[in-house]
Amino acid sequence: MLGGSFWIALLRNAISTGLMMSFFLMLDRPRFSMKKTAWCYIIFGVSMVSAYSVWYLAANSSFVRFAALSALPAIGVFCSIMSSEVLYLSLYKMALTFYLFSVCTFCGVDVARWWFGGNLWIDILVRFVCFVLILIFTWFKFRKQFLGGVDFLLQEMDLFSAAALFVSVMLGAIMAYWPNLQGFSIFNMVRAFLILFMAGTLQYAILHLYIHLGQEHYYQAEKELLEVNEQLLHQQMDLMRESEIEAARIRHDVRHHTLLIREYVEKREYGQLLAYLTQYDEDVEKWKVKDVSKNLAVNSILLAYAKTARRQNIQVNMDVRLGEDLPIRDIDWVAILANMFENAIHGCAGSRQPQQEIDIYISQKKNKVIIQCQNTSSKEVVFRKGLPQSDKGGGMGVASIMKAVSRYEGETDFSVQDGMFITRILLNLT
Repeated sequence: MLGGSFWIALLRNAISTGLMMSFFLMLDRPRFSMKKTAWCYIIFGVSMVSAYSVWYLAANSSFVRFAALSALPAIGVFCSIMSSEVLYLSLYKMALTFYLFSVCTFCGVDVARWWFGGNLWIDILVRFVCFVLILIFTWFKFRKQFLGGVDFLLQEMDLFSAAALFVSVMLGAIMAYWPNLQGFSIFNMVRAFLILFMAGTLQYAILHLYIHLGQEHYYQAEKELLEVNEQLLHQQMDLMRESEIEAARIRHDVRHHTLLIREYVEKREYGQLLAYLTQYDEDVEKWKVKDVSKNLAVNSILLAYAKTARRQNIQVNMDVRLGEDLPIRDIDWVAILANMFENAIHGCAGSRQPQQEIDIYISQKKNKVIIQCQNTSSKEVVFRKGLPQSDKGGGMGVASIMKAVSRYEGETDFSVQDGMFITRILLNLT
């Protein structure tokens, strides 16, 4: 700290506080409206700058020693309250914020002391230039990258990893701001530079590591959905082949049918003719595939898996009441219904009950879609944190369902009642 009047301290504090709060807000998804958030930030920022400037005037020695480290929890608590993100993501952003604040402070102080004899205005000018460059880079470059990967960070980062990163940055900051080592020397400059360089490199590497891991897991989940979709398409092709074979058989038999009908007409045996036509209609109806929904994606998925279930002597009952056009992606229908139906088939097979049954109910009520599936199940279903665990390992089906449901801010519930495994899913259509 190069000292100066109250107004010089006020200007420094305004630059530092503005940098920390502006950087955090650029990378944040606020809890409140942007207008309300901006006013809260302005009021808190003015109060913060005023309080720290008064502290500088009243107790300069303690201000120099502890102002930088005390600013982090004060601004961190406020920004975390204003943010809609989870706590550990706010901790990570505060670590980035404090790092940039440290860079601006050391650049301003050491440039002024090394080349300009400790000129106060050079210190302020360098801090302001760093402040502007950081915010410009954040707004036009880093902000888009960060917000584009924030969901990956939420998936991969937990409280422990964020706390470990935060502690590492705090240890570096404590060493950089250690009161007894703030005298001007080449050693102190090199020490501070190396500490800040390592802290910045660590944060940058961890950010890209988490984003890369999140992208890998996302692509893996999408790959699994595509594989399920491919299986579904194969089953649809099998249904089409069977329909074509049956249609060819019917066409082949048309000549015999017309000859027999003509024979009945010529002999005026109309009663036998009507009986024969009734029998023929029943035969055609037996081979007809009945749709269960007007929604093409839902209809295709349910028919394909219902056929698979009936081949295993599983009774399938479906009650579907959906419109044709819903704001739900076909790939999400595959993730939800295909995995749900496949899990139900496996549950029936694992129950070893003589009579196995799957009941599916899907309905749309205003802006909500309700999905319920009941299937015969054994009583030995293991739950962990409310989620069923596969006895064969993996258990990616439930994970895929929950990921697709979360895209629509929905809810899932799994339970076992009276020998039936029940899956309940609620989707919100916005």
